[in-house]
Order: sequence, then C-alpha cells, then structure tokens
Amino acid sequence: MASIRNVPVPDNAVPGPGVARIILIVLDSVAIGALPDAPEYNDGGANTLGNLYQARGQLKVPNLLGLGLGKLVDIGETPAEPSGCFGKMAERSASKDTTIGHWEIAGIVIERPLPTYPDGFPPALIAEFEKRIATQTLGNRPASGTEIITELGRAHLATGYPIVYTSADSVFQIAAHEQIIPLEKLYEYSKIARKLLTGEHAVGRVIARPFKGAVDHFERNNAGRRDFSVPPPHPMLLDQLQARGRFTAGVGKIGDIFDHRGLTEEIHTRDNRDGIDKTLASMHQYRGQSGLIMTNLVDFDMAYGHRRNVEGYAAALEEFDRRLPQLLEAMARNDILIITADHGCDPTHRIHTDHTREYVPLLVCGAAVRKNGDLGTRATFADCGQTIADLLDAQPLSHGRSFKKDLLDECL
Repeated sequence: MASIRNVPVPDNAVPGPGVARIILIVLDSVAIGALPDAPEYNDGGANTLGNLYQARGQLKVPNLLGLGLGKLVDIGETPAEPSGCFGKMAERSASKDTTIGHWEIAGIVIERPLPTYPDGFPPALIAEFEKRIATQTLGNRPASGTEIITELGRAHLATGYPIVYTSADSVFQIAAHEQIIPLEKLYEYSKIARKLLTGEHAVGRVIARPFKGAVDHFERNNAGRRDFSVPPPHPMLLDQLQARGRFTAGVGKIGDIFDHRGLTEEIHTRDNRDGIDKTLASMHQYRGQSGLIMTNLVDFDMAYGHRRNVEGYAAALEEFDRRLPQLLEAMARNDILIITADHGCDPTHRIHTDHTREYVPLLVCGAAVRKNGDLGTRATFADCGQTIADLLDAQPLSHGRSFKKDLLDECL
C-alpha cells in the first residue's frame, strides 16, 4: 500500500490581488468510472483508474491521493482531509472523443456527435482525397494504428501509397513511413484532408501518423504526430481569456485540438515527461502574469490506453505522481492547479480498444483553495472552463456553472 501524505502548497507570494494564473493539466484518458449512458457506447463497466488498480493490485500515487483522488475512485487509502478540493465531471456532449472532451472543458457542448465511419469512409470521399493528393491510398477501414502499419506497411513501402484508417472516434488518420513520405508531405496530405472533410463529413480530427523502421519492426513516431482539428464552432475559454488580455499557453497538443485558436503560445511536446518539463518552464516564463497554462499529457491514452497496456499505464501515472510536487513547488501564492481528464481509455476493457465513456476527476489545489472541499458531481466538463473564466475575470462561457464560490478561501 502506498504511503499517504497531504501535499503541501507553497506560500511564495506574487504581486497583485486575486488569482493570477491557472495551471490546467489534462491527463489524457485518466477517467474514473462509466457514465450512465456508457452501455450505449459499448463501455458498460469501464473504469480506467478503478479497473487499473484492480488489475495491478496497487498504484503508488500518494500525491494524487493527497489531493483527494481516492475520494473519487477506489485506488487505495486516502487521507481523511485532502489538501485541496475534489469532485468529478460528467461529459454532456454526445461523444467520448479527445477534441470534444477538450472543447467541453473550454465551454463548448456538442449536442450531436461528430461523424464516425465504422465501415470506412465512403468510396467517393476517398476517390476525391486521392485525386487531390495525386496518389492512391491503402486501408480505409477502422483499425488499431499499430496493427494496420504491421499489416499494410510492406505494401506501403512497395507502392508509396499512404495508409488511411479510422477508429470508433471521429478521426481520419493518415499513416506513412518517414522515408517514403517525409513529414512535411504527410502534413500537407493532412491539411488537404482537413479542407476536404467539411459538412456532413466534418470529422473531429485529421491525424498525421508517421512511422519508421523496417518490415516487422515498424515503430510509430509519436513526436511527429500532428492533429488537424475541426475549428471550434463558438467562442470558448481561450478566446475569452485573450479578449480579456490574459496570456494563454498551450502545452502538448492543445494548439492542434483548438485549431490553433486563442493561444498566446503553442508548445509542442514529445511525451509526458517533456510535457511536464515544458509546463514547469512556462510557469517560470509567465511568473507574475495573469492567465492560463493548459497542458495535455497524452501518453496515458496514446501509448498505453489504446494498447491496453496495464503496466505501462500504471507506470506513467506513477511517474506523473512523482513529479507532481515539482508543479506544486513552482506555484505562487495566487496560482491554482487543476487536474482533470477529457475521457476514459480503460486499459482492461476488452470489447474494443477505443476511448471509454466515463466521468473524469476534478482535483483543484493552491494556497487560496479550501482544503477537503467536495465539489460534487458536475453536470458538464464546462463547469471547469466557466470557473476558470470566473477566476480570471473573463466573459462568461456559453455553458457550465462556476464553482468559484465553493473553491476559494477568503485570503484572495
């Protein structure tokens, strides 16, 4: 059993009253139990963290437990009085997709799901794509990314044709070996697909999936991956913060998810470790300024959840937990740290290898944040974005209810 301790919150002051900065960490897919409508998504019984803990027997995450994670999901002993506020959020949008999950956090609720293609893309659509890129394609079916490059990689090397595939999510994915189709050409193909995929075929993301290596030893180049998202349909949190004159730094694939909108700075990352390093660097860079650092840590989902890799997922979570004190130590007195997720990807779920429809955790801490505060079950991820807008004195968002009054002590 992991040792349990409350996480101390530093008290180093920064000039100026009120909340100065929000550091929002999205642990991609780190969810905590099936939503009531999960069976409609073939996700009955999904519980990314709970099932991970049961499958492995333990999770050494004392710092997350110290913030209250154990109050939300059974993953081990938790302190009686966590060091911050805790709750969980339900997704209101009809989705379990990365793009829509992040959009909802930022205040956009999508009532109709984005298009998916369980039988592959329509032949006419593929024909038009091939015409625009002046080459044929391979694949055109739902598949695991690692499996389809193993299956079609040899043909790809022989023909030079890019591999097109999808999944249960609203995605159009293009895979290519870096020595056959260089990265810039792959990105060009992806931009062409993004311009093509509009109207009824406006998928959430076009994803460039480069890989390398020899036959039977292909390896995806995750650092070279790029997402080309459909533009957010309405003003959202990042837009409102910029309009208010706040800085907005996106770490990881945040810029891709929001179609490069509403961001002062986009900071791409290689993996979770690099994402934490660059979040810490951004906290130093923007010290004394007012705004939002929004980070996506994608390895949980991309490298382990979809691969149904229990040990890898657990190790990644434990590594994040070990580094959490660095984030807390870098905070100033009027900073707030929020940790949440965008959907689930239960590594024990055997019905499919896609995302899972689940509640996500909501952990909030900072010198001004109440200790052992129960934020309850929020009806939408948008409550998070609405609260950030409220804390940073931006215009209200279209969706969500602020929990600012339940969050802060009287010291700010």
